[in-house]
Amino acid sequence: MNDRSGDRSGDGTGPSPSRRGQGKLEAHVLSVLKGAPEPVPVAWVQERLGGDLAYTTVITILTRLHGKGAVERERAGRSFVWTAVADEAGLAALRMRKVLDAEADRQAVLASFVTALSENDERLLRELLAAEPESPDLSAPPSSSSASPEEDR
Repeated sequence: MNDRSGDRSGDGTGPSPSRRGQGKLEAHVLSVLKGAPEPVPVAWVQERLGGDLAYTTVITILTRLHGKGAVERERAGRSFVWTAVADEAGLAALRMRKVLDAEADRQAVLASFVTALSENDERLLRELLAAEPESPDLSAPPSSSSASPEEDR
């Protein structure tokens, strides 16, 4: 076979050092955008990424991030300027939420996820769940810890 499929491993660790996995590239773009002083154009992001990515590649990544809710865009003339609304942890959480939303049996998925956690991660999750919620619209009454998720919707 004389195709170039052997040149890429798909995980960003293949022979081409300039190739990155999509998740790593999205995280890098998001990190650069997070450091922007104001909404910025694609060229600003491309320049700070080191210049090895094509302009169209940067637009594609920004558009994917926009679809995931990690960035916002607003019209500026004939193009857009971009703003990060999530950090790398937020992007990971969005990915996790997308997987959870795609499953019919949310309880089974969550139960399986929790049972696979390390002891430290399980303890951390319990601490986070016990902590005071940051968003008042998501909080359940303090005396009712067994409220169903549907009550918050």
